[in-house]
Amino acid sequence: MSYEQYAVFAILTGTFALFVWGRYRYDIVAMLALLAAVITGTVTLPEAFNGFGHPATITVAAVLIISKALSNSRAVDLMSKYLTPGTKYTTLYIAVFASISAALSAVMNNIAALALLMPVALESAEKTKRSTASILMPVSFGSILGGMVTLIGTPPNIVIAAYRTNVAGTPFRMFDFAPVGGLVTLTGIAFIAVLGWHLIPKQRRARMSYHDLFNIEDYVAEAQIPEGSGAAGKSLGELNKVADEYDANIVGIIRNERRIFAAGGREKVQEGDLLIIEAGPKEIDNVVAKLGLSLVGTDVSKTSLLKSEDVTVVEIVVTPGSRIEGQTPDSLRFKRRQKLNLLAVSRQGRSYLKRLKAFRFKAGDVLLVQGEVDQLPETIASLGCLPLAERKLQLGTQNKAMVSIMIFAAAIITAIIGILPLQITLIMAAVAMVMLNIVPVRDVYEAIDWSLIVLLGAMIPIGGALEATGATQLIVNGILGFASGGSPVMMLLVVMIITMMLSDVLNNTATAVVMAPISAGIALKLNVSADPFLMAVAVGASCAFLTPIGHQNNTMIMGPGGYKFGDYWRMGLPLEIIIIAVSIPLILWIWPL
Repeated sequence: MSYEQYAVFAILTGTFALFVWGRYRYDIVAMLALLAAVITGTVTLPEAFNGFGHPATITVAAVLIISKALSNSRAVDLMSKYLTPGTKYTTLYIAVFASISAALSAVMNNIAALALLMPVALESAEKTKRSTASILMPVSFGSILGGMVTLIGTPPNIVIAAYRTNVAGTPFRMFDFAPVGGLVTLTGIAFIAVLGWHLIPKQRRARMSYHDLFNIEDYVAEAQIPEGSGAAGKSLGELNKVADEYDANIVGIIRNERRIFAAGGREKVQEGDLLIIEAGPKEIDNVVAKLGLSLVGTDVSKTSLLKSEDVTVVEIVVTPGSRIEGQTPDSLRFKRRQKLNLLAVSRQGRSYLKRLKAFRFKAGDVLLVQGEVDQLPETIASLGCLPLAERKLQLGTQNKAMVSIMIFAAAIITAIIGILPLQITLIMAAVAMVMLNIVPVRDVYEAIDWSLIVLLGAMIPIGGALEATGATQLIVNGILGFASGGSPVMMLLVVMIITMMLSDVLNNTATAVVMAPISAGIALKLNVSADPFLMAVAVGASCAFLTPIGHQNNTMIMGPGGYKFGDYWRMGLPLEIIIIAVSIPLILWIWPL
């Protein structure tokens, strides 16, 4: 091997290792890989930033803005309002929700589709008294399956479509993925609804509501400031410094039947005030003794003490890439800067209510927060988190929904007819939605997942370096040598399985970038069409069903569903086997060798 080949293999190995480790975000890892490639000379300086202007990168950015518009216009809310099933049959119930999730993912980013549908699914499960664990994994898997159907359903499809230009002169079109992806999606949903959801562990399905993640009633108490107490005249901030020593949190005051929110900490307490304290029983006793308070019994629900007309308590989930991921309440200054009280955290079904100041947030964590009703939606959005409560429809919603759907449909039809390329029509649709204020100008850059854009921009030159250095050819020869004498059909199966395995532990977009040239190289060596091999990569890259880290949607449902790491493969493994069995014959039929 040449120096350049050694270098590119070393960079890829290190990149994959860092992806699997998960200590650093994948966009940071991708940029490190690009820098290493430039320093070692495997990527030239003029080529280093070509990925940021690549059609795939621009298309992904446009799709993300359009997804934001569909979210803002509440088009999805209107759909779910009319399509949410009221059936007593759980199989049909799950089939409908998974189908809605798949349908949404076919026309918008699948992460955005899940973010919109998850609160609806949780609310519906609660109303119909069904387990959240039984519905969330099918909804997540449905959204991943739906991404296979169209070019814009998932970033790997956009990558594969753009790469086809290198080998066939033209990219895959909008619905070229539908014959295979559509039938695979329908088969997958049928499996999930009939058998798959039964494979979720019974102890997870026993939890009926996401509210059950927190048993807050046992951790809230009222304590009165008696006459002559040394606590009188002090601010809530000062009292909370004492409470912190005992892992307790004073979350509010009741004064003359009026509740005062405690996040600011400047309010002075008075004799006769009732302090609302959140802590374990032993810690509450310690704080009461230290501050000279007296406990007060009440017939009122403890949870209701945390709410008022102006203040409420909500559950939110930390999404992958959220700005609070890896941070602590202390480093974020939750009370002072965010004006939020963090009451509890749940991770993989286990609730944490003590020592929260130093708790380091992870994607999938569910947080119970208290805040002012008017400010909460904006604050939650600024943190990059997702509220688990269903949003209420507002006046004027239906008009905006119809306008956004019509603009999006016009963009797709224009591309299908061939008047303009899809990338251009999608950009035009995104601009139109901004001009009509469906996506406000201030929100345009927030709508784009810049970590994904950086990942694509950095990895595309790495994929090019694989080919330019001849490393792709070495990998192809290695795979062909390992499967010596294998037929093209056998090699197609090998490509899909390898792609699936990578996608379960790596980012699926990075998997598509790396596997596209390898699959095309195998096709070239076998002297067959590259199309079926590229389609096999597209399907395999979307099959991240075995772990919560393979796809962001699986990470996002982990906390609300109370799932453990090992729960996913129980339904995911048979699903991937079924996908292989269905997709290989379909690919060979629709995209012949």
